[in-house]
Amino acid sequence: MRSFVYQRATTTAQAATAAIKPGVKIIAGGTNLLDLMKLQVETPSTLVDINRLPLDKIEETPEGGLRIGALVRNSDLAADFRVRQRYGALSRALLSGASAQLRNKATTGGNLLQRTRCYYFYDVTKPCNKRNPGSGCAALAGFNRIHAILGTSNDCIATHPSDMAVAMRALDATVETVNRDGKARAIPIAEFHRLPGNTPEIETSLRSGEIITAVTLPQPPPGMQVYRKVRDRASYAFALVSVAAIVDSTRGRIRSARLAFGGLAHKPWRITQAEQRLTNATADTRAFNVAADAVLEGARGFGGNDFKIPLTRRTLHAVLADVTKA
Repeated sequence: MRSFVYQRATTTAQAATAAIKPGVKIIAGGTNLLDLMKLQVETPSTLVDINRLPLDKIEETPEGGLRIGALVRNSDLAADFRVRQRYGALSRALLSGASAQLRNKATTGGNLLQRTRCYYFYDVTKPCNKRNPGSGCAALAGFNRIHAILGTSNDCIATHPSDMAVAMRALDATVETVNRDGKARAIPIAEFHRLPGNTPEIETSLRSGEIITAVTLPQPPPGMQVYRKVRDRASYAFALVSVAAIVDSTRGRIRSARLAFGGLAHKPWRITQAEQRLTNATADTRAFNVAADAVLEGARGFGGNDFKIPLTRRTLHAVLADVTKA
């Protein structure tokens, strides 16, 4: 690890101002950043610690939702009784990610900003457009078992690794930010993460000198909430396919559905056409297939990850069967 300057921010304006400067990285839990620094993927000249900022509260909103500070630890968020009772998919998603020790350090803001686990991104000897724009994407013809099948480009087929973000996408969360001038912005989570296109190094819609202050959840929608994660081993592994589902059904008929997927794309993947095709549909294999067809429209495997296409279909079937069986 290279030497760097360590500073502590005492205000959000101070942190946002520092973030504009080249070579400066914001650090909170550091569960992803420190790994990248050890491998020379990230080589910041300055780390600005924001842990002293008052961004570690979970508060009720007047609309009946929750406002989650950017520094709320994943363990605390998953254990909060309001989250467990009203946002079960979010609590389950958090508990399915990493170890308890990592969840005790990882933050809400940092979870949204964690970077891909693509093997080639982590290996500085290999070409990677995300790490070194214009160098190429080694995963296209390489070992791509964990890579994306939706929303890909010829420049990048990496996936976003967050479980939390998938649940928040299903819940229609909003990401709150502030810049150095104190100007706040609210970004729908659907617009927060970007697809790779020809600029895979630009991963979010955050602007220069802008930091996350909170994530707001609206009033929970009706229905049963589940989060299912399919992975190579039972614990501490990133998703091959994951589904956050919120389904309101009765007597074998689906009133409404929300479906968000992880492990498939560069961002949490949600297709409104799939949800619309389930609305007022009979909860049976035919309806599940129609929804899966909409989710997988345009899906493309790259050899090692071809299996993700049928796996996504089977996982969605299992989730929908589970939440509608009552």
